[in-house]
Amino acid sequence: MVQTVDFFTPVVDDPYLFGQIAAANALSDVYAMRGRPVLALALVAFPTTVLPVDVLERILRGGADKVAEAGAVIGGGHSIDHDVPLYGLAVTGMAKESELTRNSGARPGDALVLTKPLGVGVTVCAGRADTLAAEGVTGLFRKPLLSDAAREEAGRTMAALNRPAVEAMKGLEVHSATDVTGYGLLGHAYEMMEASATTAQFRVDAIPLLSEARRLAAKGIAPDGSRVNVRNLRPRSEVGPGVSEDDFLLLADAQTSGGLLVALPESQGEEYARRCRERGAESAAVVGRVAARGKFSLEIRKNETSGRKS
Repeated sequence: MVQTVDFFTPVVDDPYLFGQIAAANALSDVYAMRGRPVLALALVAFPTTVLPVDVLERILRGGADKVAEAGAVIGGGHSIDHDVPLYGLAVTGMAKESELTRNSGARPGDALVLTKPLGVGVTVCAGRADTLAAEGVTGLFRKPLLSDAAREEAGRTMAALNRPAVEAMKGLEVHSATDVTGYGLLGHAYEMMEASATTAQFRVDAIPLLSEARRLAAKGIAPDGSRVNVRNLRPRSEVGPGVSEDDFLLLADAQTSGGLLVALPESQGEEYARRCRERGAESAAVVGRVAARGKFSLEIRKNETSGRKS
């Protein structure tokens, strides 16, 4: 039995989409352990005297639909009246003990596969700034930072289940896995490498990004959580020539309902990424490799040829 709980404040304006994203995010911890979600309890805080009840209904409907998509059911939950909306799930899943994946066990020579693009943090941050500007909160009238297409792309990415990434593991030798959320790719990779006594070597050019993430990072747009990640992880990383501050920020960008980072034999890395893409995780890619433990837990290079071998 695998159990987890997660909830947060809205990251998008649409209540139904927020419900979907929060549910997908909560379910992700079960998928990260190669589990199958079976039951969820809803956790809700809502300002009933400020927002209309149909907003709450849409949030709950979005979450319920996403749980149903995962093949599980919502068996109840708990709600309180609160001045800030919150929504999430406590999820119970089942997993075969012999197939259980943890964030330890990565081995030198493993490929590292990332199943969703990065850049959610900077994209959501830009979207929030646009919303505030449109409401006149900033006192400025300006061109929106984010295109409608990029906003939809981010919402679609966050709402996507990590179920395809788990289904693609069948028959492969998965050594370790973790979901990528608030600590960014580098933060969660650091935890994996520390638990495995290994070093992750990432290739910046191989890492998938949301379509406008790099442009937004170049404008200095990023949430506080991403900047905290940068400060914490820079001393723990060896950064190669040509890796820019924007590159590092995007690798440390705080994600909401991010993808899985999976370590498995190098000979199976490309096959696993291909299987993920075939099942709907369109951005899945081999983004690096695991090496024997070096001076740092994380090594970031600009391309494949600039990293050391081991």
